[in-house]
Amino acid sequence: MTDQPVLQAENIVKELGAGAGLVVALKGVSFELVPGELTLLMGPSGSGKTTLLSILGCIMTPTSGQIRIAGDVINGRSAEELAKVRRDHIGFIFQSYNLFPTLNAIENVRIALDVRGTRGFAATSRAEEVLRDVGLGHRLTNYPGNLSGGEQQRVAVARAIASSPSIVLADEPTAALDSENGHAVMALLARIAKEQGRSVLAVTHDPRTLGYADRVVRIEDGRIVGEERRPEGINAPEITDLTKRRKLHA
Repeated sequence: MTDQPVLQAENIVKELGAGAGLVVALKGVSFELVPGELTLLMGPSGSGKTTLLSILGCIMTPTSGQIRIAGDVINGRSAEELAKVRRDHIGFIFQSYNLFPTLNAIENVRIALDVRGTRGFAATSRAEEVLRDVGLGHRLTNYPGNLSGGEQQRVAVARAIASSPSIVLADEPTAALDSENGHAVMALLARIAKEQGRSVLAVTHDPRTLGYADRVVRIEDGRIVGEERRPEGINAPEITDLTKRRKLHA
């Protein structure tokens, strides 16, 4: 594992609107993610955290500043090129789930593998594996309409991590989950960061997530205002052992 950043944002500015309605959502933000860490991005409503997440994920483009992913500058790339960057490097966990209502849980996860070239039995096997990891071994063939909000969120988590992306970006990944399942999902994300050397970034308001973070970055009014790190030698709870939580959903 390397401590070289897999993602770097340098002096990012993002303006929204124009004229009298111009809003500067980000005001010179510099930020980086390294492999093997779970980072939380926290701030009040309107602080710019969701805008920053969208820019880091190549969904939005900055007004100015530079983004590097895996050492490559992505500024100025076409929509097709940015889509390839997302496919190759980034897994998303959306707050609104973004599941296909006509596909069951396995199929919703498989579609993320299909677009990356993994198909057939290998895709089905991997989809089932990650769904069991997030506690949905008993819901593999259920459609979103037959799943609770928390279960739909866990399908979204499984879809994001199925292709083992180098970067996982999550927008409130535990927002729809009860305490038990919220802890299970965070333990899974922390384990992925540690064991697989992935960079995981979660935008969250959930205090339950703090114990799992290697780093907490605070943003206010479009600027990074602070950063906290877990002291050396203090481990996040249940990063490597989800056995008890899996049994709850067997």
